[in-house]
Amino acid sequence: MTMAAVADKKDVMLSVRGVSGGYGGMPVLNDVSLDVYPAEIVALVGSNGAGKTTLLRALSRVLSCTGEIILDGKNLVPMTSDQAFGAGLVQVPEGRQLFDRMTVQDNLLMGAFQRRDKAGIARDLEKMYSLFPKLSERRRQLAGSMSGGEQQMCAMARSLMAAPKLLMIDEMSLGLAPVIAEQLMDVLASIRNNGVTVLLVEQDIHLALSGADRGYVMETGRIVLSGTAKELIDDPQVRKAYLGL
Repeated sequence: MTMAAVADKKDVMLSVRGVSGGYGGMPVLNDVSLDVYPAEIVALVGSNGAGKTTLLRALSRVLSCTGEIILDGKNLVPMTSDQAFGAGLVQVPEGRQLFDRMTVQDNLLMGAFQRRDKAGIARDLEKMYSLFPKLSERRRQLAGSMSGGEQQMCAMARSLMAAPKLLMIDEMSLGLAPVIAEQLMDVLASIRNNGVTVLLVEQDIHLALSGADRGYVMETGRIVLSGTAKELIDDPQVRKAYLGL
């Protein structure tokens, strides 16, 4: 996707303007601004401690902040985390945080707990099993007994069962073999092609940018670079600092 193509889009799914916040008296985020457009994958990358997860916590209203967060025309700043979830902002947390002693299928159904459209839930459940065939095989298995890759698939499918407008994924590749992480990037491309907007936070910058449309580079709580995924991969500063090239 070219920058021109992005500029042609009239609607912004997520608009973040001047967001600052932290923990106690310790500032972490400093005047962060970014845009995410409908049906695209945006990678938010940077080293450990850059503030990426803190930004997701602010966006999902777990962490208080100043600034403006607009999702599909709705101001999230006054909302609780439950209200933001109901507005369509859904996060796959770092470490997956599954209900280990529940079955895969029950975990997926938990993702739809705010929904009342039973027919739609049943339809989306089968979509998840089509998108993640391994989960179909494991639907009656306890989630905690699966491999790390399968648990990550389950966490992503559970979040998708909420029918998100924006899916935020925190460190998708953490602890996974590279081949599994690449398979999950292919799944994200499929999700994006079906109209779901994705904000992906990753330390593995090469993986994230290989599948994203655009990206933002974060350092010490600030956005320091942005552009198409190709522009960032080709940027000498990114190649030297993050890709070892």
